[in-house]
Amino acid sequence: MYAVIENGGKQYRVAVGDKLRLERMEVEPGVELALDRVLMVGVGSDVQVGRPLVEGAAVKATVLSQGRAKKVHIFKMRRRKHYRKQQGHRQYFTEVRITGIEA
Repeated sequence: MYAVIENGGKQYRVAVGDKLRLERMEVEPGVELALDRVLMVGVGSDVQVGRPLVEGAAVKATVLSQGRAKKVHIFKMRRRKHYRKQQGHRQYFTEVRITGIEA
């Protein structure tokens, strides 16, 4: 059984036991979450697609940790114009493990 969920403007295909990094949520590690923005649920060849969400479907997940991703370096330069700009960014994330899918 698998599901497609939406979080932070991105879509993820998840199954029970998967570990993934979602956009940061203000929850403590060890807390059980219910992700209710389920776009699709599938069991083998049987697929249930929502319009836009599947009614009554939810994905259960346990929060493993909070953290920050590796630094992304942004470097801009215009040759012969004496223009250089450096910037860095580290995105916050919440790491979760999928424990169940209810459809």
